Amino acid sequence: MRSETARIAADDALLVGDLALPEPPSAVVAFAHGSGSSRHSPRNRAVAGVLQRAGLATLLFDLLTDAEERVDAITAEHRFDIPLLGRRLVAAVDWLAGHPATGGLPVGLFGASTGAAAALTAAAERPERVRAVVSRGGRPDLAGGVLNRVGAPVLLVVGGDDHEVLRLNEQAAAMLAAPHEVHVVPGATHLFEEPGALEQAAEAARDWFARMAEQRGATR
Repeated sequence: MRSETARIAADDALLVGDLALPEPPSAVVAFAHGSGSSRHSPRNRAVAGVLQRAGLATLLFDLLTDAEERVDAITAEHRFDIPLLGRRLVAAVDWLAGHPATGGLPVGLFGASTGAAAALTAAAERPERVRAVVSRGGRPDLAGGVLNRVGAPVLLVVGGDDHEVLRLNEQAAAMLAAPHEVHVVPGATHLFEEPGALEQAAEAARDWFARMAEQRGATR
């Protein structure tokens, strides 16, 4: 496993991330963390580890600068700014396209909480690059009018006891034109803190992204 620091220019900001590269990677997955979180999110890092062991490269990066994070911690004005977060994720997708180790790889997006809406927005903006999307405990409903423009297959992973978010995911799924699936983890709540819950979510994501990598291999 090789790793390096990513520096991504977006919106006159410089965003910092961690790129992990198995040898050789079959695909790359960029992570969009949830509201009030960062690239150091222990849940996203746990999921990233499962993907890496399956041969997938991962990019975890901060959607906000340190200054924006400080403001957001007080006002919460950025964490629900889906157009802003979506643009930042598009910049990461473009950065991956220009990187020597990932430029030829299919790209998957993994979004948690509000990051799921950012992932769907970026998928709609970069249909030729984004080949799969996974949402974990996400708010795809916040993507609104872009849902019917997403062409990549979408997996919505929701806790069975996260009742309101499950309802919102089912509503969003009905608006998706792309192939999609709602995967319910029984007994799990919003943060998947129950024993085995996060592991089930990570394995579902791994299998979804593995299909993306397999399709790439079939078309070589």
